[in-house]
Amino acid sequence: MSAAALSGLSVLVLDDEPLLRRHLVSTLERMGADVTAADTFAGAKKLAAEFSFDFALLDVNLPDGRGTDLLRDKAFGTNTGIVIMTAEGGISAAVEAIKLGALDYLAKPFEPEALALVLARARRSRQTARATEHRQAEAPENHFFFGGALAALENQLRKILQADERLDGAGAPLPPVLIQGETGTGKTTIARWIHGHGPRSQGPLVEANCASIPESLAESELFGHERGAFTDARTSRLGLFEAANGGTLFLDELPSLSLVLQAKLLTTLEDRRIRRVGGSRDVPVDVRVVAASNRDLRELVREGRFREDLYHRLDLFRVPLPALRERGPDILALAESLIVRLSRRHRLPARKISDLGRRRLLGYGWPGNVRELSHEVERALVFEDGDELNFDQLMGAALPATGAPGVTVAVPVDDWFNPNFRFPESGFSIEDAILRLIRHALAQTDGNVSGAGRLLGVSRDYLRYRLGGWKDGSKPGAKADSDAGESSPA
Repeated sequence: MSAAALSGLSVLVLDDEPLLRRHLVSTLERMGADVTAADTFAGAKKLAAEFSFDFALLDVNLPDGRGTDLLRDKAFGTNTGIVIMTAEGGISAAVEAIKLGALDYLAKPFEPEALALVLARARRSRQTARATEHRQAEAPENHFFFGGALAALENQLRKILQADERLDGAGAPLPPVLIQGETGTGKTTIARWIHGHGPRSQGPLVEANCASIPESLAESELFGHERGAFTDARTSRLGLFEAANGGTLFLDELPSLSLVLQAKLLTTLEDRRIRRVGGSRDVPVDVRVVAASNRDLRELVREGRFREDLYHRLDLFRVPLPALRERGPDILALAESLIVRLSRRHRLPARKISDLGRRRLLGYGWPGNVRELSHEVERALVFEDGDELNFDQLMGAALPATGAPGVTVAVPVDDWFNPNFRFPESGFSIEDAILRLIRHALAQTDGNVSGAGRLLGVSRDYLRYRLGGWKDGSKPGAKADSDAGESSPA
């Protein structure tokens, strides 16, 4: 391992022999590591409780304990790579440590080259573990599938995977998937989940944001080009379809492609072949296409900005993602998940959300959806003091305009009324508004009628009266024949 190979990494060295400890610290610092040393079991345990380390080199026999007991006591976090140092003849202790989760061991005495080799192996093992953890942390189950508003979405994705398995088992191509949702709702995350959990998971996943590709280069980028196809084409080049062969091609913001390219994309989906720019032969490709749009493609078809035949080809598996503001209490579960992940990233203690913070999260309009929520959680973790997060930056935040374009009005998050609301020309139902408020209160109290009544400032009997009409399908407000009970069945 070369000098500065451990640059930016923190290492704990635990050894009671002063000369060896100083030698290890000096060697590791030459490799660029940030080194902390300890000479007792108690001192190392205290450091492990106070700080997070990337690696720990632990001696086995110490004046006040055994280094392996730190593993048994789970003193270190799961992201710390442990290497045991043991005297000759102490192989049994090393084996014990490996069983407890150590990555490797060093038999004393050892040369710096041996230390570098073992740390290189440990680092590769740690990177593999981190990559696996990252994939699991990024999986939509952890960010989106909290039941509630997205329970139907989870069921739909599972059905897509079941269909994929049947088709792949029969040797048939996998049909495209269309993901629709506002910017920041998690379209890319869902695309990665579909790829990672499907039969093409061992193949490549190639992601392309169509909006960021210059129109003059889009055809070459997607389908490749031959040498001499245009002025700067000094060599032939594979396109993204060929790069994704055997795997998945994710085309984000698909409507950004011109109508001409949409036609070529349709041909590729139907024939499973591409032709490079300047080429004279077709190249077969086996690619699962996942397309995403933040606009309703049916509306774009009506406006003449998207090909109707391509829309119907893509619309076999449609995955609609609701906006964050439509998810109610799911916002809190998502925020708590993000707090855990972002706290780990910044090496900060995970904190709870205060009651005030919960009200602010639920009261904000979230125009940037999940992406904005992630940014606000990170901001609160880094800048707010105290044991709980209040999300002070959301106090008096502006809700998105639903009426006049580009107009927002700042309102306190505890004010339920959106001053940007415009009454529809077709009329407004006050009864529907009342029931919607009741549903929202019930969702916040997990279906408890008495609790919802306290939130709304009405009696339990009033809610039972309303819920009775809701239950039996009669006009809201009509007297129910039966009691609604303590909890809502909705």
